[in-house]
Amino acid sequence: MVNDLSIGRRTALYAVTLLAVVYSFFPIYWMIISSFRDDASLYADASLVPGPFHLVNYEVLLGLTDYPTWFMNSILVATGTVCITLIFSVLIAYSVTRLKFRGKMAIIGTMLYAYMFPPMMLAIPLYSLFVKLGIDDTRLSLMVSHCTLTLPLGVWLLWGFFKQIPIDVEEAAMVDGCSRLKAFVLVVLPLTLPGVVTVAIFSFLLSWTDYTFALVMIGSDQLKTLPAGLDTMVGLYELRWGELMAGSTLIALPLLVMFMFLSRFFIQGLSAGAVKG
Repeated sequence: MVNDLSIGRRTALYAVTLLAVVYSFFPIYWMIISSFRDDASLYADASLVPGPFHLVNYEVLLGLTDYPTWFMNSILVATGTVCITLIFSVLIAYSVTRLKFRGKMAIIGTMLYAYMFPPMMLAIPLYSLFVKLGIDDTRLSLMVSHCTLTLPLGVWLLWGFFKQIPIDVEEAAMVDGCSRLKAFVLVVLPLTLPGVVTVAIFSFLLSWTDYTFALVMIGSDQLKTLPAGLDTMVGLYELRWGELMAGSTLIALPLLVMFMFLSRFFIQGLSAGAVKG
């Protein structure tokens, strides 16, 4: 009786898991197969079976739009956001866990509180500030805007990592002749590599897929990123679903490749960062 109950629970768990996987993956699957269909098969055939395959949507997208420029802008902005986020989140998280000063817990709480604001609430005042500073409609303004989302998350995750590393490890390195900076670079930082990779992945993902900040901060067509660039393809009387599906597929491709190579660090980083020190 116990075995039958255990088998029933296991079967139900597998069924729910399979349903969740299908529910999550189906939009991606439909996007990919739709990107390889021509207009006739896209609008007339709603079959879930892929094929026939055509590259016409990709040829139009890459040849008749500014997609390559949008792609390069997204690469530059996302890479810059990752670099800025890693530098400041590592320094802030390390300072909060290792140095003694008043209000350090308030810094962590403020970081988490700032992450709760929706992007649109931050976009308008940030744009007004950038106009006064003369950096509106630039990639730098978009990077700084993205850091309002990525930096609090990065500090919060790395704070959990640094708390787990005993101070004795650094002190032992400093006894052996290392300075605090050298001990941090050679001893502490390698131990937090999964956390650093996790923050980098999250930062790249948030910057790469951002639409709100890109729509508000960037007005020039030559500086648009991929989400904002694809939005220009949506006309008032015409909607080119084939090209939009092709563009969306190419947006997801770098993320898929990144997760394939860095998933081990990502999972390890999420599990370790969730453990209290």
